Amino acid sequence: MIKQFRDLEKGEFFVVGVDTSAGGLDYCAAQFLSVDNHDVPLVIHSKKMITEITPAIHDVLERVYDLTGVKPVIAYERNNGGVYEFERLASLNRKGKYKLYESQTAGMVNPTKPRLLGWNTTSASRPKMLADLKDAIDNNLITVYDPDTVAEFMYFVVVQTSTSWKATAEGGAHDDLIFALAIAYQLLQTERKPSTTQNVKVVNFNRANSKKWSLK
Repeated sequence: MIKQFRDLEKGEFFVVGVDTSAGGLDYCAAQFLSVDNHDVPLVIHSKKMITEITPAIHDVLERVYDLTGVKPVIAYERNNGGVYEFERLASLNRKGKYKLYESQTAGMVNPTKPRLLGWNTTSASRPKMLADLKDAIDNNLITVYDPDTVAEFMYFVVVQTSTSWKATAEGGAHDDLIFALAIAYQLLQTERKPSTTQNVKVVNFNRANSKKWSLK
């Protein structure tokens, strides 16, 4: 399903984090974080597999560009087959209405070496992205409207493993919306708004073509 909490504005720049699902009990989640307003007015959350959601994400990204006149930047998490679907999303971007994120490889010696498409969640990046997001939430640096995202924060705990402490969802709970938002917040810190925008008319995302944009 696609959820919108306010109108999108002309000239508004979005970064998008996507937590992918390969099926089973997992959900796919996409958080559209406004760099200009530091809020999340648009969320995609579905129990369908990422292979089913990618075309819908593509449609929404193009719609965001049509409404704002600014290319959004999107990053799929590379885990759970995300890298393959992200490459598929790249093939769908024939009109060039959005930008696909390339991982900033730490310590890269050769700057001409191709970077990785998508966001790489590793044992090194995971603690930082979650700590940054916690700081943003605790200090009211971003506004989250989605009640499902807020609910996930309520059941996100720190547990002890055999070797360390790890932040994760409680048993039976989910954290896909949290990780999608954590990815988006990392992009907010690195991505820069394009200098030029398209002249567009602002329209409410949900009221316009509401059936067309539903994933139900």
